[in-house]
Amino acid sequence: MLDKNRDRRQNQFWDGADLVVEVVSDDDPNRDLVTKPDECARSEIGEYWIVDPRDRTIRELSLTPGAVEYRDAGCFAAGQIAHSVLLGEFNVSVDEVFEQS
Repeated sequence: MLDKNRDRRQNQFWDGADLVVEVVSDDDPNRDLVTKPDECARSEIGEYWIVDPRDRTIRELSLTPGAVEYRDAGCFAAGQIAHSVLLGEFNVSVDEVFEQS
């Protein structure tokens, strides 16, 4: 959560998010690749990451303020680091994400 949105942080739950990370499930990939990103964009969640075990990638979608759909901000594979557009210093090694799978 960005500091500017700290008022959304509460004891039991946070009211909204700035970044959502979704792992694609085998039972309904379309839900994680299409339905959930659409819902998150409508909820104005700034960034949506798709962790896809099928091809071992992390796809980053970013929402421009005022937009209603995400734009593709990058797709990261083995040997790469996924960097958040929104949360500047947040980054993740693709290799580490899939290390145990």
